[in-house]
Amino acid sequence: MNRGYFITGTGTDVGKTYVTGLLLKKLLSGGVSAGYFKAAMSGNETGPDGKLIPGDALHVKTVSGTDQPLEEMCPYIYKTAVSPHLASKIEGGPVEPDVVREWYERVRSRYDFVLAEGSGGIVCPIRRDGQTIFLEDIISALDLPCLIVADAGLGTINSVVLTSEYMKSRNIPVRGIIFNNWVPGDIMQEDNRLMCQELTGLPVIACVTKDSDDIDITAEELTALCR
Repeated sequence: MNRGYFITGTGTDVGKTYVTGLLLKKLLSGGVSAGYFKAAMSGNETGPDGKLIPGDALHVKTVSGTDQPLEEMCPYIYKTAVSPHLASKIEGGPVEPDVVREWYERVRSRYDFVLAEGSGGIVCPIRRDGQTIFLEDIISALDLPCLIVADAGLGTINSVVLTSEYMKSRNIPVRGIIFNNWVPGDIMQEDNRLMCQELTGLPVIACVTKDSDDIDITAEELTALCR
């Protein structure tokens, strides 16, 4: 198994990119040689040169302070804000597994530890034409253990348990859960944390408050969980 994590979420807009940026920042500040990778990004804007800007990768780069070149972070960039399978039907350029592996191996060869970010939730179609690729196929190809990012608020018990059970049914290794939009002392969120741990058997390894510039886990703890 490769050194790093695949960061997935309980759905779209739960804060995967935000949390991934903080995780990479933490690793780099702890002296870990770490890089970022995302197979496919949708919903991107066009730059002055007419080329699409990989927005998630740019955010991670800005937050973490990495000197990793933006152009090596993601092979497939789409403008339409839909899942990659539909974006590629609209715009062309469907995801090719060999290209994903080639780009990932390039990043892995440069860094000791890689954070790979997923698209949407765990049941995200990446390609659906003559060939079918789901997010779990990307995870398998990269051979990385996973972290699940979830919103700390109402409804998270259901979404965390469903995501965890789906991943278990597919034999996808999960090392822990990270809560985003955490409010310390909130009785519901504290209960959400306890219930999610009890029902999934997974630890909540970090809780991130809204607009935080840090995450409450050390680089040493983070890398140790990967083993």
